[in-house]
Amino acid sequence: MQYIYENFTFPPDQSFTIRSEMLEIRRYTALKSHVNFEIALIENCSGKRFIGDHIRDFEGTELVLLGSYLPHCWQYYQPVDPFQPTVATVIHFFPDFLGRQLLEKPEARQLNTLFEKASRGLLFTGPTITTARNLMQEMLGQSGLTRAVLMLQLLDVLAQSEYAEVLSSPYFNAVDNSGEANKINKVFDYIFSNFREEIALQDVADLIPMSAAAFCRFFKRKTNRTLIDFVKEVRIGHAAKLLLEGHHNVAEACYESGYNNISNFNKHFKDIKGVSPRDFIKRYNEHAVAIPS
Repeated sequence: MQYIYENFTFPPDQSFTIRSEMLEIRRYTALKSHVNFEIALIENCSGKRFIGDHIRDFEGTELVLLGSYLPHCWQYYQPVDPFQPTVATVIHFFPDFLGRQLLEKPEARQLNTLFEKASRGLLFTGPTITTARNLMQEMLGQSGLTRAVLMLQLLDVLAQSEYAEVLSSPYFNAVDNSGEANKINKVFDYIFSNFREEIALQDVADLIPMSAAAFCRFFKRKTNRTLIDFVKEVRIGHAAKLLLEGHHNVAEACYESGYNNISNFNKHFKDIKGVSPRDFIKRYNEHAVAIPS
């Protein structure tokens, strides 16, 4: 897929933007990326969602929060109800749209956690969609401070939602710099810089520093996965990125991602992505059509 980097500018009297528009039923084949955070509400449509290295069909109403520079694309196949409009309501914003000091307040703890998770994409379901949709509809008719207050209410709803699913792999998650502890950042930096090489548990634990056993407990508590699983996800996420860019075959992606055994690579790829590397790229290519000039 083609990558397109977008640049949004806000009007001088607005710290974020919201728009609602009719969807064009088409199969977009360009992964878009931009520095702004994005909230996207898609209604009355079926198709396929691409977020980082996540691929999944969707149908009905879709609510997603995306962090900075996270590649994304929706392919729209058809309306769910052909007699109703297919609509997308989209918000672009920066986390500090009301000032950095707000995020430094203790009341913003859940908000910072939300923004950290957004770097991998968050899909919301259940009653969260209804509440968020009502707030977004009200925002479209408001301006000034009233609209800003509604935006804060919307973010609070998302931050407190029990119906949120993280979508993409850790490789597509830029290292958090807003609220995450320095210890885990050191570990992330090391893994993202060295995942192509052999990574020893004690070498990583020494960064903290901690004993190997203490580090394993710390890392599992912070990431809800073991170090081995995390490194595996990072490597496979990188391999998926190489395959999507189209400049590497499966063997090249394998060796460029820290594996020295194709069989092991294929097994780990299928464990994480649910399909083989060849089927993974086939799923992208079979939905691709020429982009109109």
